[in-house]
Amino acid sequence: MPPGWRNSQFPPISFPPPKPAKRKVFVSYHHERDQHWFNYFTTQFSDNYEVFQDQSLDEEVDSENLEYVNRVIRQDYIKGSSITVVLCGGETWKRRFVDWEIASTLHYEHALLGILIPGTLQDFNGRYIVPDRLHENIANGYADFVSHWPSNPDELKGHIEAALNKAILKSRIKNDILKMRRNRP
Repeated sequence: MPPGWRNSQFPPISFPPPKPAKRKVFVSYHHERDQHWFNYFTTQFSDNYEVFQDQSLDEEVDSENLEYVNRVIRQDYIKGSSITVVLCGGETWKRRFVDWEIASTLHYEHALLGILIPGTLQDFNGRYIVPDRLHENIANGYADFVSHWPSNPDELKGHIEAALNKAILKSRIKNDILKMRRNRP
């Protein structure tokens, strides 16, 4: 500082606060039936989250070796995320790769959140049918479930944070049912 200058002669310097890192959110869904909901999800929420998906494993991973496909899911898609969001539509529970993506999420002990797609029908008991592995982890308190579509990014953030808080309880993970070998009819 030059002689005779005092700190009060300098205007305060302010820097914008650093942007918080975006949470990496892997989205699992039924590609044929619910692609438009994934597109809407990304449009609505990608400003706040780094949203990614598997680009439809049926076409991307050309292999009959199921262990290889499972390893690709774990290492190339799930590993870099902190949470998997499962968009639960009317036939999501029938998809083997959705089941595998949930299994890989649990393998890495990442958070798990199911979100009901609007217009999804209920069974004759008034329940929504979700993938078995997701249901087991919602029932035991490890995963979280939202029975309505989040209306804004702040609402989704609340649900994601709730799922992340539940995921602290690693001992509740239930991931011992056999992986689906093929899609259900």
